[in-house]
Amino acid sequence: MLLDETTSPDDVRAYVRTKYAEIAARTEARGCGCGCSTTDTVSLIGDAYDNVEGYAADADLKLGCGVPTHLADIRPGDTVLDLGSGAGLDAFIARSIVGEDGAVIGVDMTPEMVERARENARKLGYANVRFLLGEIEALPVRDASADVVISNCVLNLVPNKADAFAEMHRAIKPGGHFCVSDIVVQGTLPASIRQSAEAYAGCVAGAQEKEIYLDLLRAQGFSDITVAEERPIDVPDDMLAGAPAADVASFRAGGGILSITVTGKRTRTD
Repeated sequence: MLLDETTSPDDVRAYVRTKYAEIAARTEARGCGCGCSTTDTVSLIGDAYDNVEGYAADADLKLGCGVPTHLADIRPGDTVLDLGSGAGLDAFIARSIVGEDGAVIGVDMTPEMVERARENARKLGYANVRFLLGEIEALPVRDASADVVISNCVLNLVPNKADAFAEMHRAIKPGGHFCVSDIVVQGTLPASIRQSAEAYAGCVAGAQEKEIYLDLLRAQGFSDITVAEERPIDVPDDMLAGAPAADVASFRAGGGILSITVTGKRTRTD
């Protein structure tokens, strides 16, 4: 499947949902998240989750590109909303911080992921962690219901990022904040990658220009937008195979693919 100007947002969602349903059905975590080629699986997170309190091995599908809970300033008693919660890894880490008096809500559009996360929650005995089926552009949560929103390498998969960021803003309490890890582009992304639905489901083809991404967040009313962490992603040569040599050179010289963790606030006066 190729992504072009005729591909509808619903087609994109259906394709991504199918790919992540396949990932949810795996019996072991093999990676594949952002940046994977069609032949290899690549984890962008490495050993970053080693020794993290709340880590649940059954929930770790190696799909993240950061550890947003580290920089999210989550506190005991908070309500945390995890967008694109997958099998529940970041939600369970957030639960270890909010404690018994807090709550964690995960939202994912893939039924198989939601069921896997719910089963993991049952095994862990977490009554205050819930997983809901829904799309980020139309979150199934009340207005101003979350103290903190987190997300890990998911928002770049959303066809309409402006709507996704608007929903984030709606869901956060005035005075609350977000911390999201994501993939962005710096420089020109070759058309051969942009058009690859396989790469899109691996987070790369859906990546947006870094400054456009940050401007979209500001446009939805968030303040104090800060790139708290940033690191380059090494794109495998086989993902660039077939692209003109000049495009590949321009792409690599321009900065390529970046993993960023961004924080921001919903001000109390809006």
